[in-house]
Amino acid sequence: MDPDPVAHVVNAVIQARASSTRLPGKVLRPLAGRSVLGWVVRAAASSPGIDNVVVATSTEADDDAVAEEAARHGALVARGPLDDVLARFAVAAELYPADAVVRLTADCPLLDSELIGQLVTLWRARPSLDYLSTTLVRTLPRGFDAELVRAGVLAEQVEIARGADREHVTSGIYSRPEKYACSGVVVSPPADDLRVTLDTVEDWSVIEGVVAELGDRVGAWREVVAILRSLPDLATLNQHIEQKKVAR
Repeated sequence: MDPDPVAHVVNAVIQARASSTRLPGKVLRPLAGRSVLGWVVRAAASSPGIDNVVVATSTEADDDAVAEEAARHGALVARGPLDDVLARFAVAAELYPADAVVRLTADCPLLDSELIGQLVTLWRARPSLDYLSTTLVRTLPRGFDAELVRAGVLAEQVEIARGADREHVTSGIYSRPEKYACSGVVVSPPADDLRVTLDTVEDWSVIEGVVAELGDRVGAWREVVAILRSLPDLATLNQHIEQKKVAR
């Protein structure tokens, strides 16, 4: 057992950019008094065990507003190539060293802080694990995605990952369980038929509907699921949306 698990620094790194193809500027959209990015930063900052919150955006002029919004909400900022997300994580790791990184995306405003904290707690109890996530076996709605990667493994991916694995950051890890020690969090009852990530106008309608019920606060995944189960007409608005696949 690790003698001093508290000594491990764990940073949350949120990837964010303004130039989304399906819904441009989505991370800066106002949602109940704060931006979508502001919701994600708040959830990350309130997660048990997270030491620093970093927003990793690009060096493009379009993302100056993203960097400013991140800083306004108290996050640290790292900037790197637009089309090489993994390189942005490398910049974040260099500027703000940590023993492990929790990868979050800025299009998931309803993230559950306790779920993120659960990943950190599990890893600190067993820091030999290379990768933990809420998506290894998906039982949660899409939009509660969080992944923890050991720093050494992330550094290795920066050196060896190619193609789509650089865009998706962690796909070169969880797709190789024979090489990397992976673990995950599953919930019951499963609710993976639901979707609260932000990619389309239909997604926006669903998220606005949930927030109208939830209010401007960090919620819990069970609360969000209960809201959507009680409002089936809302929940079905975006069920036809297909998530982009990892092209390998």
